[in-house]
Parts: sequence; structure tokens; C-alpha cells
Amino acid sequence: MTSEQVTLAAGRRHAYWQTALTAAVVAAVGYAVHRHWPVLRTGAVRLAVADQRWLLAGALAAGATWVCAALAQQGAVRRRLPAGPLVAAQFAATAAGQLLPAGIGAATVGLRFLMRCGLTPGRSAAALAVKAAAGAVVRGALLVALAAGCPGVLRIPPVPLAGAAALAAVLCAAGAVLWRRCRPALAALLADLRALHARPARAAALWGGSSAFVALHALVLVAVTRAVALPLAADRVALLYLAASGAAALLPTPGGLGSLDAALALALTAAGAPAPAAASVVLGYRLLTGWLPLLPGLLVLGVLVRRRTL
Repeated sequence: MTSEQVTLAAGRRHAYWQTALTAAVVAAVGYAVHRHWPVLRTGAVRLAVADQRWLLAGALAAGATWVCAALAQQGAVRRRLPAGPLVAAQFAATAAGQLLPAGIGAATVGLRFLMRCGLTPGRSAAALAVKAAAGAVVRGALLVALAAGCPGVLRIPPVPLAGAAALAAVLCAAGAVLWRRCRPALAALLADLRALHARPARAAALWGGSSAFVALHALVLVAVTRAVALPLAADRVALLYLAASGAAALLPTPGGLGSLDAALALALTAAGAPAPAAASVVLGYRLLTGWLPLLPGLLVLGVLVRRRTL
């Protein structure tokens, strides 16, 4: 068996596991919906009579996230990309990400677009990795800053000393294995970041777009809380969003289906929101960032494929 066949086989096994994981999460979500249907129904009714002006503000913020994603992607490459198709590709990638697990759909759309723009497969993958790394750094920095500014919002349960030591040992071992296997890729990623920072305009686009993307997603959630009259401070809502989205990333599903919803609902109720209000906020956030753009995004995806932009 050649190395290419081995790679394809490993990719298929990974896809099978991701599909099985997604199916399990969807089944768990279905069970939770059935069990908590009265709360969800009350939340949906509350969302239906919410302040439409705040929902419109949230929709505008959600729409601006695709422009920010395009700006960050432009900052991750040295070559100038066509602005219109770049924004359209980010919109289509969002829709594709709702259908396939672990960001596979969005990554595939982004990779094909960059290759159509003349980048090699290796440079295209590197550009996506640079964008993802910048987004992770921005999320981590904002989470730390907001946690420091809002003490007591994130409550970490007490962990026995023996359990904490065991967890630290496992994380260190996993980090060492990951470092050995991914060291060349990480070295290449750092080299690309250094090269991009030699061009201030590209660095500003990368970090500015990444920061605005995260901030606007948090703003969508803030707008929905205002629409349903949930009295939580904006900085606390943003902190809860960052913590919930970070936790949901540990369980990759299409568009964070189930994992992000549960994490957001749990974070909001832990912060004092009544269960129906938390359900309304999660439903509203999902509506503005995922469900409403899904069909238009798939239509844009089809147009881009037909025009051979992807």
C-alpha cells in the first residue's frame, strides 16, 4: 500500500469516527429536546415576541462576521485575493460548516477557494492554519481579559489534588506526543506568521479581522439577550460566549450542533438566567448565525462552484 493510499484510508477512518460522533451528539440532542420540550417551547414563544430592533441589530452583526472572516483570511496570505468572491466564500463556508463535522466543510470550501486563486495546496492549507491560529489566540486573550474584569462569573469546581496532578500528567504527556508529531507543521506555521508580520498591512488585517469576528459573534449573543429582556451585563455575556464556545470546540460537531447549544444554555443558567430565557437566547443566536443563513449560503456555494470559483 502506497503512502497516498495509507493517507486516504486514515482520512476515511477519521471521517467515520467524526460521523459516528456527530450521530451520537444529534441523538443526545434529540433526547434532550424531547425531555425539555416545555422549556424550549416557552423559550421559542418568548423569542417570537422579542424586541425586533435588537434582533435586527444581532442580524446585522452576524452578517458583518463574514466580512471580518474575509479580512482575516486576506491577512493570512501575501497575495491579494478578490474581495467579492472572498466574502462570498466565507459565507458559503459557514453554510458548509453546518453540514459536516469538525469544520471539515468550511475548511474544504476555504481550501478550494485559495487554490482557485492560485495558491498551492500547501500554501492554501498554511493560510487556513494561520487564520485558525490567530482566531484561537484572540479568543484566549479575550477570555483571559474578560475573566479578569468579571471575577466570579466563571466558577471552576474544586478538584482534588490527586485528580489535578493526574490531569496535569495526562495533559503534559499528550502535549509531548503532539509536539513530536506536529513539530514540523508548527515550525512552518510560525515561519508563516513571522513572514506575514513583516508586512504590517497583512498583520493588521489578520489580527483585526480575527478580533472583530469574535467580538461580533459575542455582540450577536448580547443583542439576543437584550431582545428577550434578559438582564445580564454585556461583558458577562461576552465572557460566557467565549467560555461556552471554547468548551464546545472540545466536542466537534457540524456548526457546534448540540455541543455549543448545551454549553451556552448551561453557561447562561449558571449565570442566573431562567431556563426559558436561556433557551430563548440560544434559539435566537442559532437562528441568526446558523439557520437563517443556511439556505442562502448553500445557494451561494452552488453559484461559486458553478462559476468555478471553488
